[in-house]
Amino acid sequence: MSKRYKDHEKIGVILANFVKNSKLKNGLENVQIEKAWQELMGKGVQNYTSSVKIYKGTLYVYLTSSVLRQELGYGKDKIIALINDHMGRELVKKIILK
Repeated sequence: MSKRYKDHEKIGVILANFVKNSKLKNGLENVQIEKAWQELMGKGVQNYTSSVKIYKGTLYVYLTSSVLRQELGYGKDKIIALINDHMGRELVKKIILK
């Protein structure tokens, strides 16, 4: 028969610990970054974005428009600040536009 433990934890705390200790963290960060990119950049930029990934603090953004790539290149620092502010922590340190 299984044993019951008297200590209770909130489900949010349990899930946060599970994600922190598992390999799901990177996948969840990629989903959150992609959603943040859509919200912050808007439909115009999203139409020319084929993929957004984060790996070891570097945000890789794949664009289909070279003109847009050039324009976004001028505002990399502002984009980094916007995304980190939106995420609530310093997740992005560098952006590479491809």
